[in-house]
Amino acid sequence: MDLSALRSRLAAVVAITPTPFTDEDTIDRPALERVVARLVDGGIDVVTVNGNTGEFYCLTPAERRTVVDVVADGARGRALLLAGVGFDAGTAIEDARYAGERGAEAIMVHQPVHPYLSPEGWIDYHRRIASAVPGLAVVPYVKNPAIGPGHFTELADACPNVIAVKYALPDTGAFAVVARQAGLDRFTWIAGLAELSAPGYVAVGARGFTSGLAAVAPQVSVTLQDALRRGDYDSAMKIWDTVREFEELRLARNSADNVSVVKEALHQIGLGNPWVRSPSTRPQEHDRRRITAILETWGVK
Repeated sequence: MDLSALRSRLAAVVAITPTPFTDEDTIDRPALERVVARLVDGGIDVVTVNGNTGEFYCLTPAERRTVVDVVADGARGRALLLAGVGFDAGTAIEDARYAGERGAEAIMVHQPVHPYLSPEGWIDYHRRIASAVPGLAVVPYVKNPAIGPGHFTELADACPNVIAVKYALPDTGAFAVVARQAGLDRFTWIAGLAELSAPGYVAVGARGFTSGLAAVAPQVSVTLQDALRRGDYDSAMKIWDTVREFEELRLARNSADNVSVVKEALHQIGLGNPWVRSPSTRPQEHDRRRITAILETWGVK
């Protein structure tokens, strides 16, 4: 495993694949295959399977493995496969090993959902997972402000395969401090709140950003990343303006429709059903009309 090369490859649009469902509420493999093809054909270099946009917490263990199989086949040789893992450490390790066997080069460890989390426990949880899969790069997904720069460096000292961080706190100032103290070069810092946060986070140290929108309009996300990489913030903010309404729909009502807006857009361009699993719901009719108008503005078909 070339850690330096993987750090560089993760400095990109880190797209998250949604999980299409059939009318019978099973995995729609053909629709997922088409979504993955759309991503890689559109220039996406990092594809995340079993992320939150993929309804990770609503999938059974067998379904998580099914989507890994499908996405791995579609991404093989064309994009880095980043597999989401989580729940208890043992389950995360099993899922990580399975993904590695199918071609994943890295895993993203979901923010632990345990109600009682200490920073020391966070380090131990990630250390157990990372040390069990030394042949995979590890990317912690962080949404907890209690995790500070010293926790990242302690974890990486114990597990050199921890090479990147998906940072998903809406505070660019706090992020700037954490990234600088933990090491701008030691980790690839990924803005974990998608396109709307990307310019601010890249300005203070991030090198890439996550995206659910990319499944719908990969060229928009890639163009934004290219502008940010060049330091062309005027062009980046013009793109930002074009995606703002779509991303605000996803953020509304405490992100209640975060996944369903993406699935509705995909449905409208012929890529699967709009169905999401509870506790999510399909967007209201007036929001569906807004999504239609946005797609027309983007020229997406």
